[in-house]
Amino acid sequence: MAKQFPRLDGPLRGFITRQHAFFTASAAPGSRVNVSPRSTRDLRILDDSTVAYLDLTGSSNETAAHLLADGRLTLMFCAFEGLPAILRLYGRGTVLPRGGAAYAELLETAFGGAEPPGARQMLRLAIDLVQTSCGYAVPLFDFRGERENLDRWAAAKGEADLDAYRREKNARSLDGLPTGLFDGA
Repeated sequence: MAKQFPRLDGPLRGFITRQHAFFTASAAPGSRVNVSPRSTRDLRILDDSTVAYLDLTGSSNETAAHLLADGRLTLMFCAFEGLPAILRLYGRGTVLPRGGAAYAELLETAFGGAEPPGARQMLRLAIDLVQTSCGYAVPLFDFRGERENLDRWAAAKGEADLDAYRREKNARSLDGLPTGLFDGA
C-alpha cells in the first residue's frame, strides 16, 4: 500500500495544502523520541524537496535539540477529512535561528514577512524521501478552526518575558541536550 517518491509532485503538494495539522518526529542517540503536532498555517512548501515551518515557543524545544545532535526529521500529514491517506516527508532538518539572515530572508519570501506572536525559530527540512500510505485506520474529524491560545499567551507575555521563558524552558531538551537556541543567529 505504501508508495515512495523522490520529491513532492503536484498531487502530493495539493494533499499537504489541504491538511490542517502535521506532526514532527525526531530523536537523537540515547534520547526520547519526540512527536509534536503543528498547524499547517505555519508551514510552507519551498520547492519539490524542501519545506519549512515557523516554530512557535512551547514548553520544550526537543526538535531543535535533536536536529543539533542528529539532524533526522520526519513530518507526517494525515487526512482527517475526505479520502484516507498518510504522507510522510523524511530528511535532514536545519534550525534557522530567529534574528539570523536565513530566517529573515525566508520569513520575507515564504511567509510574507509576517511573524506570528511567539515565533522562536524556523525549521527547514531537506527531503530525501516522500512516502504515502493508506491511512485506512485514521479516524474522520471535522476541522472547526485554529486555536488562538498560543498567540494570545505569547502576545500577553511580550518579548522580554518570552525570552526569559525560552531561557528557562527551551535551552535544553528533556534529556539535557542543548537546543542551540541561544548560540546566536
